[in-house]
Amino acid sequence: LLDGAGLKSDAMTTGQVVFVMAPRINAVGRLGDARRAVELLITDDYDSAVEFARVLEQENITRRKIDEDVFIHAQQLVEEFLDVESDGAIVLHQEQWHPGVVGIVASRMVEKYYRPAIMMTTVDGVAKGSARSIAGFNIYQALKRCEDKLLQFGGHKYAAGLTLEVDRVEEFKEAFNAVVKELLTEDLLTPVISIDAEIDLSELTPKYMRVLKQFAPFGPKNMRPTFITRRVEAIGLPRIVGRNHLRLKIKKNNVTFDCIGFNLGHLMERFSNGSKLFDLVFAVDESDFSGVQLPQLKIKDIRPASTESGLQ
Repeated sequence: LLDGAGLKSDAMTTGQVVFVMAPRINAVGRLGDARRAVELLITDDYDSAVEFARVLEQENITRRKIDEDVFIHAQQLVEEFLDVESDGAIVLHQEQWHPGVVGIVASRMVEKYYRPAIMMTTVDGVAKGSARSIAGFNIYQALKRCEDKLLQFGGHKYAAGLTLEVDRVEEFKEAFNAVVKELLTEDLLTPVISIDAEIDLSELTPKYMRVLKQFAPFGPKNMRPTFITRRVEAIGLPRIVGRNHLRLKIKKNNVTFDCIGFNLGHLMERFSNGSKLFDLVFAVDESDFSGVQLPQLKIKDIRPASTESGLQ
């Protein structure tokens, strides 16, 4: 499985487990029979393991294609039929969507529109879907306020699943949007990035990177530190790579770094106003370039340089 993903077992990071390995194991369950992943993990036969790993790799490629198609379709529906500003939440139902990806796409819709999102498909004659929320909004409690419209629901503050009769989807949508409008304050609709420290690029030395690694593993309750560096210069033209990822190189005081902003392609517009200097908010990670581990800045936000001294 590592070979198929192009990873090295002696340099595995938590991020690679979460974002590279786990999706491959999950994919076969999302698209079909999860026992194929179990068989890979318990087999003692190398040839069988290679074949199962090949299946997982292919299923993950298929899952990503389905995921992208549903995401594109969902955005088209939002742009054509919804008013995100007034509706409060995004509630969509299409009977042809694959049930294995609606949760993933709901999360992507939250990232794009910063609104609670519910994506539903039709399974065995009933509408079934996944709900995802924004920071500070309890989507489980919102669903509970609408439970008379549902057959079943469950989950927690930021993620939930639900089923309901297909002919009650519009009724549920109206009820859910009414609850969201009541509970979702203007403050919650403003995304907030908590910055841990202001730092100069020259401070990101190999020794500093070794110290940061001692705080691993990173994840919920122990997120990677978030830094800000002011008045950095973009070298060359930023570009979009992969699935709407922003890639650029920055410089300050003759120190340069490569940067990647996952799902932040929309930030390209911030480079169109002629600004040469930018304030950059980022986390620090490492990427493997031809077998060499090099620091990489993961962009969280970027804006034309300000003269403010605070960290707002």
